[in-house]
Amino acid sequence: MNQPPSFPSRNYGSDVHLIQHGERSILLVGTAHISRESADLVRELIENERPDSVCIELDDKRYEALSRKERWQSLDLKQIIRNKQLSALLVNLFMASYQKKLGAQMGVSPGTELLIAGQTAEGLGIPICLCDRDVRVTLRRAWKSTSFFKKGTLLATLLTSLFDRTEVSEEKLNQLKEKDMLAELVGEMGEVLPDIKKVLIDERDIFMAEQIKNAPGTRIVAVVGAGHAAGIQQVFSTDNRHQLAEISQIPPVGTGWKIAGWALPAVIIGSIVLIGIQQGAADAGSNIAYWTLANGIPTAIGAMIALAHPLTILSAFVAAPLTSLTPVIGAGYVAAFIQVMNRPPVVKEFETVTEDMGSIRGWWRNKLLKVFLVFILTGLGSTIGTYVGGYEIIKNLIG
Repeated sequence: MNQPPSFPSRNYGSDVHLIQHGERSILLVGTAHISRESADLVRELIENERPDSVCIELDDKRYEALSRKERWQSLDLKQIIRNKQLSALLVNLFMASYQKKLGAQMGVSPGTELLIAGQTAEGLGIPICLCDRDVRVTLRRAWKSTSFFKKGTLLATLLTSLFDRTEVSEEKLNQLKEKDMLAELVGEMGEVLPDIKKVLIDERDIFMAEQIKNAPGTRIVAVVGAGHAAGIQQVFSTDNRHQLAEISQIPPVGTGWKIAGWALPAVIIGSIVLIGIQQGAADAGSNIAYWTLANGIPTAIGAMIALAHPLTILSAFVAAPLTSLTPVIGAGYVAAFIQVMNRPPVVKEFETVTEDMGSIRGWWRNKLLKVFLVFILTGLGSTIGTYVGGYEIIKNLIG
């Protein structure tokens, strides 16, 4: 009777770890997302070992982004705005820009080894399992786990990483090889933002370990970032299936935030009604006019600073007084939608967006980035106008 070939058939070095799980043998490959050596190792290992399946540290969206160069042609920006996913898209672009900058210094595109793992497996007819959590869930959970004040720290770090022109040293590049790119994006803030580390690393370690356990076959190759290798090994022997439902969903908005979202509009409307009852319709009308101008003007100014289309500026002025009275939709989304309708980005601008993000001028030159500028600046203007207008109305009521 023939003995099955050993798995692995030879020693591939310290980056490849063998995990025994019942009758299954898993080769866990810890890779660097910006390393040509990792890409070569992955190809060699899959071709030599011919596993029953290959697991890759990607979700459907990220795998499509890596493998489909023409993906921008099918991106429906208007639908993204309707679904209120502009923020998630912007953070994705932040990540892509940061990784591309590092990859350029290493001479390899970020995620090349993951793409090669998929292409090699497909070429050999080996099933592929995308074992990472949906990146949108990861980003939303990370955002929601961060306190209001620390969100500013996170945003400042993201912006700093974009415009930092410092060349990364060889020592730093070697350190990056041992880190997860999502975690590295937020910098070395483990002590300041421990909840970010939990979401970006720990939860995904658990999620990927459970997905790898469910991969078909008994001889499995799993390709993950080096920053996840130790964590996955640590949790692999524990049954964490009961945690999957919780860590796979976006936490719902708390009741307190829902109440707060409607409280300010209720106070504004109630104050205007009371002013009308106590002081007369003329005073109520004056306060409505003040509310309209207080919201409309700074929101329109935000659109003008973004050099938005004239209809976008007009829509920002008109929408702000109304959207400020409901937490359902913001003036930024309305203005961004109008901007896309009137000046839609072309495919070339989608393809150069990660480079354009690294310069101040690029944000105004690239039509896609201009949509984000419109979204951000009109949203900021609307927020300022809401509090200025609300303060004046409440002061007139109790004054």
